[in-house]
Amino acid sequence: MPEAILETLQMVGISGLFVVLVGLPLGIVLHTSAPGGLTPVRWLNGILSGVIVNIIRSIPYAILMVSLIPLAVLITGTSLGPISASVALTIGTVPFFARLVETSLREVDSGKIDAAMVMGSTRLQIIRKVMLPEALPGLVAALTTTMVTLVGYSAMAGLIGGGGLGKLAYSYGFQRFDTTVMVVTLVLMVVLVQLIQIVGDLVIRRVDHR
Repeated sequence: MPEAILETLQMVGISGLFVVLVGLPLGIVLHTSAPGGLTPVRWLNGILSGVIVNIIRSIPYAILMVSLIPLAVLITGTSLGPISASVALTIGTVPFFARLVETSLREVDSGKIDAAMVMGSTRLQIIRKVMLPEALPGLVAALTTTMVTLVGYSAMAGLIGGGGLGKLAYSYGFQRFDTTVMVVTLVLMVVLVQLIQIVGDLVIRRVDHR
């Protein structure tokens, strides 16, 4: 049980880190390149939004997870374990987080952006000093939702060798008909999700100055 918990935390932690590193810039580009954005680029927005993000989001995660096994082997050298599972977790979740980032940035008051432009701020300065700080509560909420989603995805990853609580529930609970293991695993998953949500809500309250 302790090993399964650590594997789940490892999967969620690794994939969560890369989701932020890739999904945050992607969400910013999606927002700024859209019509009416800071730097509208129709073809770029069409490729990122219509092709990459929408296509990946439309693929059921279970199918995406299996189809990415060769890529996981290429990157990590193995198809088993939490590190290998993090590849599919990251790729499957980045578009989801990027959309949430785009939505959060869209809610920033356009008047503040216009004021910054009038004052001579560059586009990069507007993004760094106006858009991201103003959207910070929404971004934290987006990250919280994404981390909760990753916990659920990590359970599915356990069914194909990713390890963690999902593998524990399937191998020792379902296949061996051990109700106790199933119930304990479910309780642990619920507790983990609740802890992530509580921490996220606390951070949101601290960064929200409205």
